[in-house]
Amino acid sequence: MRRLARVAAAAAAGVALAASSLLVTASPAMAATNAELAARWAPVHYQDTDSTDYDADYLTRIDFDGDWSTINNWDRQDDSLSWLTGWSYYSVVSTSTHWFIVYGYYHPRDWCDWPYCDSTDSHENDMEGALLTVRRDGSYYGRFEAMVTVFHTNFYSFTPSGSPYTNGRETIDGRVIMQSYGGFSRPTTFQEAKGHGCKAWNGTNFPGGDGVIYYPDAGTAEVPSSGNDRFVRYRLTNIFASGGLWAHRYDSATFASWGTFRGDNGKDNAANAPWGWDDGNDGSDLQRGLLATDPAKLVSIYFGNEGAFSRTYTSNNYG
Repeated sequence: MRRLARVAAAAAAGVALAASSLLVTASPAMAATNAELAARWAPVHYQDTDSTDYDADYLTRIDFDGDWSTINNWDRQDDSLSWLTGWSYYSVVSTSTHWFIVYGYYHPRDWCDWPYCDSTDSHENDMEGALLTVRRDGSYYGRFEAMVTVFHTNFYSFTPSGSPYTNGRETIDGRVIMQSYGGFSRPTTFQEAKGHGCKAWNGTNFPGGDGVIYYPDAGTAEVPSSGNDRFVRYRLTNIFASGGLWAHRYDSATFASWGTFRGDNGKDNAANAPWGWDDGNDGSDLQRGLLATDPAKLVSIYFGNEGAFSRTYTSNNYG
């Protein structure tokens, strides 16, 4: 009954959340803050789950267990389900023509079913996600033009309906399905179970029929009621927040090397923060981490027909 009630709430939310704290009202002449931009474009996120260990596929924070050590997260993932509240990390960098918004989805485990895999098929910590390109067109929140997602060591390119973007060096892999929630039309993202590779959602039901649908919320982070919960709220946290993820970039308890989380279950030190994300075969001129640190360069090469497109940053806290 609880799940059915929450599904009904989700159905109503697309039109009824005009009063939600996610909905920001302001004069178009004003500039949206990074937090407002991240909240406006935050995806509806489809997370596939595997019935052998549902909660290993739940989104959460890196410090879900109260500390920033990432070599105990695999073990502590099972300690308390109440810790596994839904969160997404975000960052915003800007040029005079665009905002570039990264969303990073964290799981304590990248896992597989034993004994059908070996230690190299799993690892402690997992963060994959998406980059949204939003044109500064004079409106308060801009116009969404493209998305690049992180699927392990490959990036995938997507565009929403109406985008002028064409193939560049990389082929556009599909369309972004938009979904109404919180008074806005939002992009949708999908992550597979276990390995958590991220792509645009293709509009179909979860493989096997079970999964969690996460909806962005300004103030609430929830734990799914089961591995088949179709309405769970997740919160956003700024990568550059005081004491947050970027502040720990040199913390040896969190990172084994630049952009690589420390982990000692399965394959050691195998997961990356956004400034460590890399596509293994998109060209030597597109270095590791550019999806977050220099997204204008990456997008200008991945796509064609971008129109007016500046690569000079007006704001970029990655340095």
